[in-house]
Amino acid sequence: MSVEKVAVVVAGGSGMGAAAAKRLAADGFKIAILSSSGKGEALAKELGGLGVTGSNQSNDDLQRLVDLTLERYGRIDVLVNSGGHGPRAPILEITDEQWHTGMDVYLLNVIRPVRIVAPQMVKQKGGAIINISTAWVVEPSPMFPTSAVFRAGVAAYTKIFANTYAVDNVRMNNVLPGWIDSLPATEERRDSVPMQRYGTSEEVAATIAFLASEGAGYITGQNIRVDGGIIRAI
Repeated sequence: MSVEKVAVVVAGGSGMGAAAAKRLAADGFKIAILSSSGKGEALAKELGGLGVTGSNQSNDDLQRLVDLTLERYGRIDVLVNSGGHGPRAPILEITDEQWHTGMDVYLLNVIRPVRIVAPQMVKQKGGAIINISTAWVVEPSPMFPTSAVFRAGVAAYTKIFANTYAVDNVRMNNVLPGWIDSLPATEERRDSVPMQRYGTSEEVAATIAFLASEGAGYITGQNIRVDGGIIRAI
C-alpha cells in the first residue's frame, strides 16, 4: 500500500510559498500551510488540506501547525520555508533593531520550523526541506542588505544540517530566486536579466517540487539558482 505524502509550507499564503503549495498538491501531497494573513488557511481549504493562521516568528504557532499536521496525517515528508520581507536601507543606516528583524525574517524563519520538523523526519528515516532564499547570496546586493547577510547564514546552516542528517535520509536544499513576478516589476530589473524577463512563481515552485521528489533523492546541501542567469558566479 502506498504511503500518503505530506508537505508543510510555512509562509504559504501568497507568492512563491502559495505557488509551492499548489504545485505540491497537484503532485499528490497532502498540504498544511502556515501564514499570518489568513490567506494560507483559505488556500489550504481550497487544496483539501490543513491551514493555520500564525507567524513563523512564533515557536508556539509553528508547533501548533506541526502538531495538527501529525494528528491529521501522521507524518511530514516535505517542509518548505518561505518568508516575508525584511528591512532595507543603506548599510550604515540599519539600526540594531532592524538587523534583529532581518535575522527573524531571513534566518530564524528557517531555523525555527526545522528544529520542530526535522526530528519527525529523522524518526521516519526520510524527508526533504527546501528553503526559499535569494539569488544574491553569492553576489550580495546593496538593495537588500539584511536579506543578503542573513540568507548567507541560511546557506551555511544548510551545509551543516545536510552534513549532519544525510545519514538519516533527511535532505535540505535552498532555492535561490532572482527577479520573480511576485515582486514589483521594473524595466531596469528586467533588462538586467540575460533572459530579459521576470521569472514566475510557478517556475520556482516547479524547482521546489523537483527537490521534494524522489528524483532529487541524491541532492542535499545545495543552492539552486532560479534567476534567468543573472548570477553566474561559481
